[in-house]
Amino acid sequence: MFVYTDCFPLCLELSKYGARPLHTVPAHNKTESSFRSYENEALQRIISTLANKNDEIQNFIDTLNQTLKGVQENSSNILSELDEEFDSLYSILDEVKESMINSIKQEQARKSQELQSQLSQCNNALENSEELLEFATRSLDLKEPEEFSKAARQIKDRVTMASAFRLSLKPKVSDNMTHLMVDFSQERQMLQTLKFLPVPKAPEIDPVECLVADNSVTVAWRMPEEDNKIDHFILEYRKTNFDGLPRVKDERCWEIIDNIKGTEYTLSGLKFDSKYMNFRVRACNKAVAGEYSDPVTLETKALNFNLDSSSSHLNLRVEDTCVEWDPTGGKGQESKMKGKENKGSVHVTSLKKHTRSGTPSPKRTSIGSRPPAGRGSRDRFTGESYTVLGDTAIESGQHYWEVKAQKDCKSYSVGVAYKTLGKFDQLGKTNTSWCIHVNNWLQNTFAAKHNNKVKALDVTVPERIGVFCDFDGGQLSFYDASSKQLLYSFKTKFTQPVLPGFMVWCGGLSLNTGMQVPSAVRTLQKSENGMTGSASSLNNITQ
Repeated sequence: MFVYTDCFPLCLELSKYGARPLHTVPAHNKTESSFRSYENEALQRIISTLANKNDEIQNFIDTLNQTLKGVQENSSNILSELDEEFDSLYSILDEVKESMINSIKQEQARKSQELQSQLSQCNNALENSEELLEFATRSLDLKEPEEFSKAARQIKDRVTMASAFRLSLKPKVSDNMTHLMVDFSQERQMLQTLKFLPVPKAPEIDPVECLVADNSVTVAWRMPEEDNKIDHFILEYRKTNFDGLPRVKDERCWEIIDNIKGTEYTLSGLKFDSKYMNFRVRACNKAVAGEYSDPVTLETKALNFNLDSSSSHLNLRVEDTCVEWDPTGGKGQESKMKGKENKGSVHVTSLKKHTRSGTPSPKRTSIGSRPPAGRGSRDRFTGESYTVLGDTAIESGQHYWEVKAQKDCKSYSVGVAYKTLGKFDQLGKTNTSWCIHVNNWLQNTFAAKHNNKVKALDVTVPERIGVFCDFDGGQLSFYDASSKQLLYSFKTKFTQPVLPGFMVWCGGLSLNTGMQVPSAVRTLQKSENGMTGSASSLNNITQ
């Protein structure tokens, strides 16, 4: 019997490298080949562990080398920029020095010229005065009275006119040049305090100064202390459906607006398709961006809905916020399916003739048989009720959305309806729906409809129609979306949730949702004094 003692060092090695230890086994149960096999396994684990550790160390070495290279490159770049900055300072100092030297030289030249001019005048005056003095001295020796009198008069006249007596004997300029002396002690002190640019502190967003209105958000912030090194700000925002502090991992990424020079920014033309928006801002100087401000969450709630394609009329092609009249609808496909079953079907023949005859009028459209079971939900509206409803019910609050019709659309309606609107019912022809209707077929009409009563509207049909629904206040108003001119207003009491409703024939509509109630509409609503008499006549019966 023997014990394979070499396994103990291997176990120690395995424990050292974190590998699974090799348990020793009594010698009488293992042969030498068994220990050899365990030893191989242990060595393989050690080799694998060492290889992984070597890879890890090598990766770290590569990282260190890359970092070292980055330090060298960045240091070189910073040194180069530092040289450029100091060269710029030197250049400015040289320019200032040159300018000051020129000022001194100009002052020296000016004073020298003044003194030279005055000196020249004095020399001339002295020369003339000396000549006159000599003449006067000689005149004293004249014996003849006439000559003496004549000389005396000449001397008197010349003295009167002599420049020496009109000359100022005070220097026009002084030799003082102290007004051009400099004292750079403050500048020197400032230069001695030059430092590397500090990292800007985090700005502070002021929620009180922030404004959410008309699908725009104005964000305002301030710096905790004055920093004249700030070059610009970076504003980041994202939409979210979570209230409170922003989550680290949210469903949407941050959007970035760079190079903002002021401490306020307005995001306009937004679609409010989320309940809230997060905002944060950071300050940047020439070198680095600072820390983010504490994020702020602002409410951006608005009505968002799509068209309910699953329950629209079969002759409407619906996609999210667009609906378009399709004379074939799903019936063309239905005809092909039925044709395979019965090629002699009269229904198929009538459909083919119907398709060849061009665009049918609403009254001539054949309702045919119902679609196959696979599209059973598409019979929500049928017959001449070319209707599609929104997929979101309005149960409270004030809401706004806009509708735009295609230019060649022949007939369409925009309004709201209860969920109980019948499958054959047309918008505005029942007491469960309210709408305005535009007809461009045969004759042009623009009217408000409810409970099969019609009120003609003597206004131009706008390019976009704004719909305002105040569920709690029982008001449904229509506006020119561009000018915010009131087109018509229903006053009622909604007793059930309502759905946005749309009818379209020979054309198409596109919706714009996720909109706040415009400020102009809110103002008009406050100033509106109830319904007009004609409006009341359309609201006698409500359900």
